[in-house]
Amino acid sequence: MCLAAAAFAFAGGQALSQGNEPLVALPRIPTLDPNKVTLGAKLFEDRRFAKDNSLACASCHDLGAGGADTRPGSRVFSTATGGVKHVFNTPTVYNVGFNYRQQWTGGARTLEELVDKVVTSPLVFNSSWPTVLGKLVGDKALVADFKRIYPQLGLSKETVQDSLAEFQRSLITPSRFDRYLEGDVSAISSDERAGYERFKAYGCVGCHQGVNVGGNMLQRFGAMNDYFADRLKAGHPAAPGDEGRFRVTKKNEDLHVFKVPSLRNVALTAPYFHDGSAATLEEAVEVMFRYQLGRAAPAQDKALIVKFLRSLTGDRFKP
Repeated sequence: MCLAAAAFAFAGGQALSQGNEPLVALPRIPTLDPNKVTLGAKLFEDRRFAKDNSLACASCHDLGAGGADTRPGSRVFSTATGGVKHVFNTPTVYNVGFNYRQQWTGGARTLEELVDKVVTSPLVFNSSWPTVLGKLVGDKALVADFKRIYPQLGLSKETVQDSLAEFQRSLITPSRFDRYLEGDVSAISSDERAGYERFKAYGCVGCHQGVNVGGNMLQRFGAMNDYFADRLKAGHPAAPGDEGRFRVTKKNEDLHVFKVPSLRNVALTAPYFHDGSAATLEEAVEVMFRYQLGRAAPAQDKALIVKFLRSLTGDRFKP
């Protein structure tokens, strides 16, 4: 669980050694096929995936605003085909290529599998591959693109999945904090450095570590205190999404277990958690201290951690 404190001291303004750090800088140039990326970018905007042609991937993953759902009325749960509300808060699509699994439940092991799931899910596109492909094959220009890029297979379920996955792997967002990890100690402020030290010392890195500052494990929400019981006492009833990974495995031990989210660009993706229950980053940090760490901290320390988290915003989102 997210308990073990990890203290890695900042050495008085000296360059960091990444080998001693729990966080890892994002790679700058992923090895991807640029033609597949371009094709996948087109498909990401294509509404023909939805049963009623009402939605595209980009409808719920706004690439200009953190990669999550910014539509009015959809900030907590995205509105899918036919007006159906999803049961999970929409996660960002940025840096998803570095997650070891996809979705809050970890239900998709790969991005290709994720594409298959969202096409057929009644909570997203509510369609089928024969229906989707039947629409796409009528687009002569798109068919020609697929034949050029995938000469053996052309336009197929597999190549659609592959191109969309390749595009998503291109969505990486290096930040000031990455430059700090690479040795530029001036890339972040003294408060942000102090916040990072507290992030490590309080044990937040027990669950949020690696290249994606999370996204690499499954954990129970409420490791130290019962989040769901307290939420019920506060007048908020249980919801289907609360089951977490149990929805996939049907194993009792997976009840309330979720994939630990990446914290990259977290300042842009409110509200937080699977249920969107935390409206602000400050509130989310409070919840984590109480329910995952099970410990108190001075308000100043929490404020510094929030400042550190804001340093994870990608450079592409600069005003």
